[in-house]
Amino acid sequence: MQNIKFYNGNTMPQLGLGVFRVENDDTAKDAVKHAIVNGYRSIDAALVYGNEEMVGLGIQEGMAEAGIQREDLFITSKLWLDQYGKDNVIKGYQTSIDNLGLDYLDLYLIHWPGTDEALTIDTWKGMEALYEAGKVKNIGVSNFNIEHLEALKNQTSIKPVINQVEFHPYFTQESLRNYLATTDIHMESWSPLMNAEILTDETINAIAEEVGKSAAQVVIRWNIEHGVVTIPKSVTPHRIEENINVFDFSLTEEQVARIDALNQNKRIGPNPLEFNG
Repeated sequence: MQNIKFYNGNTMPQLGLGVFRVENDDTAKDAVKHAIVNGYRSIDAALVYGNEEMVGLGIQEGMAEAGIQREDLFITSKLWLDQYGKDNVIKGYQTSIDNLGLDYLDLYLIHWPGTDEALTIDTWKGMEALYEAGKVKNIGVSNFNIEHLEALKNQTSIKPVINQVEFHPYFTQESLRNYLATTDIHMESWSPLMNAEILTDETINAIAEEVGKSAAQVVIRWNIEHGVVTIPKSVTPHRIEENINVFDFSLTEEQVARIDALNQNKRIGPNPLEFNG
C-alpha cells in the first residue's frame, strides 16, 4: 500500500474503503472486516451515513483477525451540516468516535461547505481547536471548491490537509486539482467508479484489456497515477479484494491521457455551491 504525506508530516494510505450507502447492519461490519483482513488500512466513514456503529464493529473484528493495532489504521469521519458552528464541532466529533468505538480519529472533515460562508468559517475554527487540542490527528474538508478554500485561507490559520471531492473520468476537476497541488492540499476522490457507471465505458474497457486488469482497477489506478487518494465502496468480498489489487501495475502516460480525455464535467452528486443538506 502506498501512502501520501500531508504538509504536517503525517501520512495516509492512498487507497481505502468507502462506506456511503451501506446499511448499518452486518453488511457494513462484514465489508469493513473483510477489507482490513485483506490489507486495507483506511476506512472512510461519516456521521450522516448512519452506519458508524457497525463500521466500528467491523474495525474491531478486522483488527483482531488481522492481528493489527489501532495505530495501524487510518479512520476518517465527517461533520454534518446540522452540527456546524464552532461550539458544535466537539459534540459532532465525540458522537462519531463514540459510535465507532474509538478513542480518536485520524482525519476529521467538514462534509460540505454549505451556503453560509460565515458559518463554515466558524465551523472550521472549531476544527482547528479540535486539532490544536490533540483530539484528532488531521483536519480537512470535503466538497470544497476553490472559492471555499480561498475563504478558509483568508480567514483562518490552519489549512486543510485534504479535500475530498467528486472525481472520476467524466469529472476530472483539472482546475481544482491544479489549485490543490499549488497549495499543498491533497485531493481525495469519493465515488471514483461513478456508482459503477464508468465501468461500461469503451475506453476504460479497452485499457483494461491492454493491461490485463478489470475496468474498476484501471479507474482506481488512474486515481493513483494522479496522486489522488481514493476510497472505492464495495460490500462484495471479491470486489473489495480486486479494488486494492492495483499496486502491481501502472498506466502509461498515453493511457492516462486517454482517460483524462473522457472528461465531460459531469457530476453525479450535488453542486457544492448550491447544496445545504
